[in-house]
Amino acid sequence: MTEHDPSGVPVAQLQELLLESEDITAFLDEFTATMAQALSTDGDEVWCAVALLRPRRSATVASSSPRAEALDEIQYHYGDGPCLAAAREHRVVHVEDTSADTRWPDYGKAAAAAGIGAALGVPLELGGEAAAGLNVYAERPGTFDAATIEVVTRQVASVSASLALAVRLARHRDTETDLRAAMESRTTIDLAVGIVMAQNRCSQERAVQILRAASSHRNVKLRDLAADLVATVSQGPTSTHFDG
Repeated sequence: MTEHDPSGVPVAQLQELLLESEDITAFLDEFTATMAQALSTDGDEVWCAVALLRPRRSATVASSSPRAEALDEIQYHYGDGPCLAAAREHRVVHVEDTSADTRWPDYGKAAAAAGIGAALGVPLELGGEAAAGLNVYAERPGTFDAATIEVVTRQVASVSASLALAVRLARHRDTETDLRAAMESRTTIDLAVGIVMAQNRCSQERAVQILRAASSHRNVKLRDLAADLVATVSQGPTSTHFDG
């Protein structure tokens, strides 16, 4: 592809897209649309999609258009193709002419019949167990020259680094949320134990036994039972419902 400026999307713009997106999927949708627009010309329209490999079934998680999703489905149907191979093998896979490529003959015939002459698969390196790749499609065979492939590869590398950081931050936020919830739950239970100890004039061990017995009898989680007790007592003087 030589009719357009092969500079791609600036890294700063990619980072801005990620910061402005509500979530990672929204970022990838915007990224595929931006990439498709940057790589398309008046004579050669390009479609992009991001595929995520899963144990039972691969799936498209973002795309520049419904057609890109439909083209991904061809690979999923045959269980192989440029993007799936790129994600699995962590390498760039270029199909210069789908009708003549011998690596995936069934896929190539189906892609050619769907009006796709060239395809490019570039791995998204997310780290961990996740495997994903960017699919780039064009109608004309030979659309992707060396300069375009280099640009796409560089863009995907930038996105991979940004996404890996975003995933780590998301996991960190989830961990913090879980820890905070656990700490709040523990604090509520401790307060409830103190209330039962005061109202029943019993030991801490006995108060815990009373709460657990009430939790089992009422089929209510201990933290929920504790929260109800603390909320009830905080509203004013009341007699306990947890007799020793």
